[in-house]
Amino acid sequence: MPQNGGLDAQAMLADPRRAYLLLHAEPEFDCANPVVARAALEKAELVVVMSPFKHGTAYADVLLPVAPFTETPGTFINCEGRVQSFHAVVYPRGETRPAWKVLRVLGTLLRLPGFDIDTSETVRDSALSDAGPLETRLSNAIRVEITPPVTTPAPLERVADVPIYFADTLVRRAMSLQQTADARPPKARMHRSLLDKLGVAEGEQVKLKQGRGEAVLAASVDAAVPPGVIRVAAAHASTCGLEGLSGPVTVERA
Repeated sequence: MPQNGGLDAQAMLADPRRAYLLLHAEPEFDCANPVVARAALEKAELVVVMSPFKHGTAYADVLLPVAPFTETPGTFINCEGRVQSFHAVVYPRGETRPAWKVLRVLGTLLRLPGFDIDTSETVRDSALSDAGPLETRLSNAIRVEITPPVTTPAPLERVADVPIYFADTLVRRAMSLQQTADARPPKARMHRSLLDKLGVAEGEQVKLKQGRGEAVLAASVDAAVPPGVIRVAAAHASTCGLEGLSGPVTVERA
């Protein structure tokens, strides 16, 4: 959470920074508005990407290899508020190091306080020492003001989901998971009445435009999608050019 006048991720992208440090993230897939995220990164003077994978070369100035969570000890908090620590299942590959160790070195070089740590357990204890009862902090409540919709609805609105195997850097690269039904490429899912209005047969290609971006997808009839709505999954290479997880969208024959 931002402290002492700091910004959250959305604010840091809306008002581009001079430098970015990305940890286990691919903004073009992981951000709600990949177009804005990509534009901010391309404007920055310095972008450092910390990841187990080689990506972001279009905007990254430095790639620092770090181990995935499976190759480093750590701690997570489950849905019951229980703190659960785990050990690495394998050793990091080659000269790769856990991300917290790389951050420790960077913090030391920059002479920042609080980076004199030697174990993942020290990181855990430092982060949770004054956290209080964690179960009291598990809530879906939000602290930001919800922006009301425009008074005049758009003719077509996009609604997006993030399929389970598009959700992070690991599952996106798991060959076995990418062969499942949940990893099929996104389609432009719409009500039959919209498909008929466009004069497009199911399976034909349509072009969607949202904000400054566009995507070409196969059309699909989905009775669960109401008229006036197009359902298009996010976090995929074929749809990351669209601007936002929701909002006005136009569709036409490809």
